[in-house]
Amino acid sequence: MISPPLLAIDDLEVRFRTEEGESTPVRGVTLSVAAGETVALVGESGSGKSVTSLAVMGLLPRPAGRVARGRILFRRRSEQIVDLAAMPSSEMRKLRGSEIAMIFQEPMTSLNPVLSIGEQIAESVRQHMGLGRAGAVKRAVEMLDLVEIPDARRRVDEYPHQMSGGMRQRVMIALAMSCNPSLLIADEPTTALDVTIQAQILALIDRLRREVGMGVLFITHNLGVVAEVADRVTVMYAGQVVESSPVKDLFRSPRHPYTSALLNCLPARAKRGADGRRMVQSIPGTVGNVGEGCAFAPRCAHSIEMCRTSSVALEADGERSARCLRWREILA
Repeated sequence: MISPPLLAIDDLEVRFRTEEGESTPVRGVTLSVAAGETVALVGESGSGKSVTSLAVMGLLPRPAGRVARGRILFRRRSEQIVDLAAMPSSEMRKLRGSEIAMIFQEPMTSLNPVLSIGEQIAESVRQHMGLGRAGAVKRAVEMLDLVEIPDARRRVDEYPHQMSGGMRQRVMIALAMSCNPSLLIADEPTTALDVTIQAQILALIDRLRREVGMGVLFITHNLGVVAEVADRVTVMYAGQVVESSPVKDLFRSPRHPYTSALLNCLPARAKRGADGRRMVQSIPGTVGNVGEGCAFAPRCAHSIEMCRTSSVALEADGERSARCLRWREILA
């Protein structure tokens, strides 16, 4: 019998109350993550990726933000399936950090500057695993060893400002992994790092995934990173899923024009101009107000009148899906 996915987001809508009225940064998002699988959530800034992850973690800012519709189903270690969107805050606090963990994109603002690295990891371990002080400190050292921080027994007493950006990101991973979560959400975990350290962090997350069998929801705008780490890709635009596909199929034959445009922005696909220099392409225009029809239509070279006036559903086709009226014509 096939086990249900570890995480199944179904028709998720998130709303924020603002001075101008309500905004809807996430509209009808559906995606899933299986145990041992890495799913990349991709899109430009403002596409709704991070808001989706905050909804999963129960960290939407209150009272302005709320889940207005949909379910976030999570399969616990006990095999019980719970709806995180409907879970009381007290229960969510018990789950967060123990069975679901998150790596934030800026460790210097996520780590507490007045507590040592060891204290921060030990606090989480004591809360969720019930260990005493000595056992929690030992676990903190083990986790720093796991994420390949040298001389962990000494560095466990250091503070965040005493470490480099790459080391702080490793500490964030150690903190997230300290209670053996089933699901890890990584929100742009390599954005502020140089290329060499980025590669090390990606390899570390992938090694930990394989060793402990956890599911990973990897949020990024970088399709080069996606090619390295993901099994499947979900592409978001203006708060909606516009394409979902196994990673190899998406790179070989993208079905949504937005996905194709993102791929064309990769340096490897730069085209030579009239002067012979290679120029990286960009997507014309910006994300505008969402109205009727396809949200990407104003920026799409393939759009027709129907794209701008008709509602567009996410059409499933085997393991793939696309929110485009003309994807078959475009691929032909």
